[in-house]
Amino acid sequence: MSIALAKFFNTVILSADSRQFFKEMSIGTAAPTVEELKAVKHYFIHHKSIQENYSVGDFENEAIDMINSLFKEHSTLILVGGSGLYVNAVTKGFDSFPVIDPNIRQTLNKKLEDEGLGSLQEELKRVDPLSYDKIEIQNPHRVIRALEVSLGTDKPYSSYLTRESKSRPFNIITLGLTADREIIYSRINERVDHMIEEGLIKEAKQLFEHRELNALNTVGYKELFNYFSNEWTLEHAVSEIKKNTRRFAKRQLTWFRKDPSILWFDYNQNYDEICTTIKHKIEKPT
Repeated sequence: MSIALAKFFNTVILSADSRQFFKEMSIGTAAPTVEELKAVKHYFIHHKSIQENYSVGDFENEAIDMINSLFKEHSTLILVGGSGLYVNAVTKGFDSFPVIDPNIRQTLNKKLEDEGLGSLQEELKRVDPLSYDKIEIQNPHRVIRALEVSLGTDKPYSSYLTRESKSRPFNIITLGLTADREIIYSRINERVDHMIEEGLIKEAKQLFEHRELNALNTVGYKELFNYFSNEWTLEHAVSEIKKNTRRFAKRQLTWFRKDPSILWFDYNQNYDEICTTIKHKIEKPT
C-alpha cells in the first residue's frame, strides 16, 4: 500500500518501524525486499547498527530534519509504521527526558534476567503507580524505560509526560488497512513459516552472542535464542514466535483503534481507489 501511494504521489517512504532501523535484522523484521527498495526510495531502513544506542527521541529529531529537507522536493511524504510510539514521535512529538545514567538500565536489565518482569512491575507500581496503570505493563522495554527515568531523576516517569502534541509544520492524514482477525492471524503464521524458509534461524544464530542488546529483545529472535540455549525445541520456538506475533498484532490493533482520525480501508480494497480517496482528502481537507 505504501509503495502504491508513493508511486501515485511520486514521492518517497519513511519507515517508523523501530526494528527495521537495524541493518543486522532483516528477515526477522520483515524489512522491505530489495525489489521494494528499488521500486521506491526508502529512508530509515537499515541505517543503524544494533550496537548503537538509538532512542525514540533520536528518531524524532532525525526524522523531522529529514522531513523538512524532503519537503523541498516533494509536497507529500509517506510515513509507514510499525511502531505506534515512533509514529507518534513524528506526528505528535515526543516528551523530553533528562539524560539517565546508563548503569541504571544495566541494573534493571540484570534484574529482569534474574527475577523476571513481575519484579520490575512491582517496583514500578511502588515508585510510579500512574505509569504502572497507563503503560503497556507486559512490555519489558516500556517498564524498564519508566523505571530508569523514575529512579534516575527521583521523579516519576509520568511527571515528564506532557500529553500535549507539538506543533508540526505539515498536515497529517493517517490511514490503516484492516482485515478479519482470522485472516490477520493466518497471515502471521504464514509469514513466520516464510521467514524460517528465508533463513531466519541462520540470521538469529549470527546475532546470538549479542542477545543481551535491547534491539534483540524482539519477537522472532528471543524465541530462537531460547532454542540455541537448549531451553526449547525448534518446533516450540517457532510456535512461540507465531503466538507472540499474534499477541503483538492484537496490541497494535488496540493502539491504533484508539485514534479516531485514522481512515480505515479493507485490505482487499483497490489501491487506486484508496490513492484517489487520499488525493481528494489532501485537496479538500475537512
